[in-house]
Amino acid sequence: MKNIKLLMTSFLMLAMLVSSCSPDTYSLDAVTDKSDIQYDIVQDFSADSGGNTVIMTNKTPGVVLTWDYVTGKSSKASQTVKYAFKGDYTIKISAVTGGGIVELDPVTISVTDDNLNYVNDPLWTALSGGVGEKKSWVLDNGRYGMAPGAMSFADPSSVVEWGNFTPNWEPEGNAISSTDADMHWGRYMTFSLDGGPFMTIHETNGTTIENGNYFLDINAHTLTTTGATILRPDNYIANANNWNNEIKVLTLTENQLRIAIMRTNSEGPWWYIWNFVSKEYADNYVPPVTAPVYDEGFNPTFAPGELLTMLTGGTGAGRVWNLDGKGNPIDWIGKGKGWTTDASSSYNWGWNDDWTAVANNSWIRFDQWGGKLNYTRSQNGVVTSGIFTINTETSEINLGSETLLHSGDSWMNPTTNVIKVVKAFNTDYLQKGIWFGTSYDASKEEWFVFHYIIP
Repeated sequence: MKNIKLLMTSFLMLAMLVSSCSPDTYSLDAVTDKSDIQYDIVQDFSADSGGNTVIMTNKTPGVVLTWDYVTGKSSKASQTVKYAFKGDYTIKISAVTGGGIVELDPVTISVTDDNLNYVNDPLWTALSGGVGEKKSWVLDNGRYGMAPGAMSFADPSSVVEWGNFTPNWEPEGNAISSTDADMHWGRYMTFSLDGGPFMTIHETNGTTIENGNYFLDINAHTLTTTGATILRPDNYIANANNWNNEIKVLTLTENQLRIAIMRTNSEGPWWYIWNFVSKEYADNYVPPVTAPVYDEGFNPTFAPGELLTMLTGGTGAGRVWNLDGKGNPIDWIGKGKGWTTDASSSYNWGWNDDWTAVANNSWIRFDQWGGKLNYTRSQNGVVTSGIFTINTETSEINLGSETLLHSGDSWMNPTTNVIKVVKAFNTDYLQKGIWFGTSYDASKEEWFVFHYIIP
């Protein structure tokens, strides 16, 4: 019993000791007084007599300073800025300390002369139109032959730098998942070198939405903006937190601008590549007149009697046709162009083993016997026949009560008795066969076709 009392007493004393050693409240470090933060902002008059070169240096260990120097922002310990235009520039400084963010007194420096050498470069000219000029840019809608659309994607491990990048995916038109309302087609951004590196964002009617400044680093190939942000869709704004600072410039020519932003949201890192064309180029763009490209043999024309001879072999003759199961048996020919190359192109949701079996043991025959145009179908050993006719104006073949070959209950089974010769080869049909269209989707200008060949 005595031992139990001693043990309980020890527990109580330990509890009191722990309680007396635990703080009642917790607090952050005291806020650093701004007078304790040391830095230099110096104009290098030996580099520029007008004071265009400004060197900003953080001299306080353990504190990160952010410099907002009008034409850009930086958190580097030492940042050199070269102002091309004369004027007063107010540099705002904020310090990140253990006690929180401390806003320091802004510093205004005066630049007394222009030094346009800092912006007299082909890249500055490509972006802004040159000294004393301004130039506007719009998101690429994919109709100018430069990019498929406004946005491209690149894997975060990909090399994405000036003149060296390969997008993984480039959707057409809108950025993926964006509506036309998100895209704000018609808005434009203007970069100016008229009195300063000014940037403005405009509504379609020219109304100014944002005003700011920008800086183009021609060596690092980066673009920094303040007060105004590059055009991008509404639904992408929350996906990244670095829309303004040292944006990668990938391409910059007279008519094209491509930049890269790293996605920073919970989806994980990924390169967003934004594609722009100059507004002047877009406003004056005239698409080149090009002849449409069609598959060989598409929409054929025939001399009188030529299609009938092709199908039957001639008067008093007949010709057997097989479904091309070992080659390219089916296709969707949209606007004159097919996409399948062989049976594997649509296997197993389209062409399948059942269809292969049909192709191996079934056939159709057109003949001109007994003064009639006869059509015969041998479907897995079951033979049926009827009369066919040809509409020479439309290259359509009416099989009467018959159809082309079937395969069980396949969704591809032709249900029409009128088939269209969609592709044919007037002189090479013995080797290349003929493509029969069994259905047409007018909205896509697309035929579903079967390929028959002479065995």
